[in-house]
Amino acid sequence: MATSSAAAPSRRSVFDAAYIRSEFSAVGISAHFIPLIWKYVLQNPRCGDLDGIPSLPANAYALLRQKFRPITSTLTAAADSKDRTTTKLLIRLQNGESVEAVVMRYDTRLGKYDGKPRPGGVRATLCVSSQVGCKMGCRFCATGTMGFKSNLSSGEIVEQLVHASRYSQIRNVVFMGMGEPMNNYNALVEAIGVFTGSPFQLSPKRITVSTVGIIHAINRFKDDLPNVNLAVSLHAPDQDIRCQIMPAARAFPLEKLMNALQSYQNERDQAIFIEYIMLDGVNDQEEHAHQLGKLLETFKAVVNLIPFNPIGSSSNFKTSSEQNVKKFQKVLRCTYGIRTTVRQQMGQDIAGACGQLVVSLPDERSAGGATLLSDIEDLRI
Repeated sequence: MATSSAAAPSRRSVFDAAYIRSEFSAVGISAHFIPLIWKYVLQNPRCGDLDGIPSLPANAYALLRQKFRPITSTLTAAADSKDRTTTKLLIRLQNGESVEAVVMRYDTRLGKYDGKPRPGGVRATLCVSSQVGCKMGCRFCATGTMGFKSNLSSGEIVEQLVHASRYSQIRNVVFMGMGEPMNNYNALVEAIGVFTGSPFQLSPKRITVSTVGIIHAINRFKDDLPNVNLAVSLHAPDQDIRCQIMPAARAFPLEKLMNALQSYQNERDQAIFIEYIMLDGVNDQEEHAHQLGKLLETFKAVVNLIPFNPIGSSSNFKTSSEQNVKKFQKVLRCTYGIRTTVRQQMGQDIAGACGQLVVSLPDERSAGGATLLSDIEDLRI
């Protein structure tokens, strides 16, 4: 009986942490060598093999040659926005599928906090993908039009950071790219473990995971990923509107979701980001703002209002007017005392803005410096 060799890659990414630890353990190699391998690949992203890594046990080289590749994905294209603040990366995976990641550059000194000038300087946030496509089917999101194709391995998630590090020094990571991270939970947790260890050394407080509200995963998240930020794509103040624009919300009733978030906050005492896309005439009226305010008034939350980014001529939604966005923000801030920000539009011209990731790149490509915007992702909560 014939077997197919295409069922799984013959060699795995060295950044697939659990797999490389298991293989090293099986032949008696200490796991403390693994960060040395990762550091070498990070510093030599185009290396074709791992024979140049110094000071490994002799049997490690043979194992690496047999079962691992330095990088299993390929950066096939990159596009810079016209203002040079955003770079969208198209990354081809070993199975032939592609995903996108987005580098967003900010200058924290251009904003204010509590009315005072903010310290800091230039930094970059990387928006990573966790799946090829997405099964959630949100009607305002381009990725949802692809349907679900496959989960990324933890190594493929980490490799997005390796590729992005060629363009900017990454300080923050947000899981807000293609896919629902909580539906690829084990790879999510494993990848964040790599991000926060050597050689990447990202602070857990500078990593944010966004979810449509996968309740059972949120219940695990608070124990498995302490200090990592949770963002919830709420997008509506009641269940009916949520189901209208987010079909997957039927499986996660709003009342149960809010109970899970209350439990999360009771145990963590950590603010929750609430993402709310502003759709003209759908969820952006003052009455919706009051509903949202009442829903969140017992929470320690930061609401991020997201102007809708068009996803093509077939879209059934329109962007809320600036006046409606400001009114909405004022109700939440002034009536309910909820910290509320408006997400800046970044990367719209290269389809790299929120909700636009769908594996495509414009013809215009460039490289070089960037005009820096004030910080929006690095909120002190």
